[in-house]
Amino acid sequence: MRMSVVDVGSNTVRLVVADAEGGVPLPVHTAKWRLRLGQRVRPGNPIPEEDVEQLAEAVAGAGRTAAKWGAAGPLAFATAVVSAAPNRGEVLREVRARTGVELCTLPGELEAELTFLAARRWMGWRSGPLALLDIGGGSLEVAFGRGRLPDFVASLPLGAARLTHEFLEGGQDPPAPEQLKALRRRVRHQLRDVAARIRWEGPRTAAATSRTFQQLGRLCGAAPGRHGPFVERELRRADLRRAAARLAELPAAERAALPGISAPRSAQSLAGAVVGHTAMKLTGLRAVVVCPWAIREGVMLRHIEDGPSWWAEICRRAEGAAPPGPVPLRIATVTK
Repeated sequence: MRMSVVDVGSNTVRLVVADAEGGVPLPVHTAKWRLRLGQRVRPGNPIPEEDVEQLAEAVAGAGRTAAKWGAAGPLAFATAVVSAAPNRGEVLREVRARTGVELCTLPGELEAELTFLAARRWMGWRSGPLALLDIGGGSLEVAFGRGRLPDFVASLPLGAARLTHEFLEGGQDPPAPEQLKALRRRVRHQLRDVAARIRWEGPRTAAATSRTFQQLGRLCGAAPGRHGPFVERELRRADLRRAAARLAELPAAERAALPGISAPRSAQSLAGAVVGHTAMKLTGLRAVVVCPWAIREGVMLRHIEDGPSWWAEICRRAEGAAPPGPVPLRIATVTK
């Protein structure tokens, strides 16, 4: 069986085409389209018509590419930048009308659940009780579990792009000490209760996913992506603390010269480092494994293992209007 997934994130639209023989999604083709919605649309604001047009063009291109590679209609989803928009329902209907692709939004708790599933499958059962951290553009997902799916998930409004907009723009570059102090205070406040739960659970292993953690891992000495996904990459909290201090000393444009930091993400790399280090410190994690599988693989695995009915239900509920304003803290205990 050949399948495809389209992931509309804060910076890019990504397509993965994979063969799913034997229950494992093995990629045969990937592609991406840069949109940088997170840089132009503040969290909680409507998505302008011109950005909806670009989004539709990218999704249409992904659908055509998936068909060219022999995959069925893609499982397409959008994360926080779309799900938090007051005109979310209009955006989803417009994309479907222009492309024929059913674009869905995923609640933060479901993002965490699917990402945990991917990390569990990649890390294996020997990882034992597993904690998960995932930094997106609009939110931070945290999960913990002992089985296939997590026992506990939380979605927090601590995405790297969101916090960059709120705390690191419109001031000095590099940021002033008071900007960083306010940023750290926000992250600690939002993470306090969730971190206490993770410490109480006592995970044996911790995984970190997302492009933000991959770039931070490379900055802290992990092997580059060209070495392949099977090279183990560990990110130590002490190394990340030093990396965050180094990022804070540089203007955003100069951070792109550092190992692993891409130009499109250089501005938000500091906020991502602050969130990552604070999350590790408050949860008591001295190191995390940078996991190459994340939400896209989680969507494919859930589709393979549980069939298409669960995805159809998500899409059926996706067009409801999102409430305006910031995404609230959302915590859930998952019932398997």
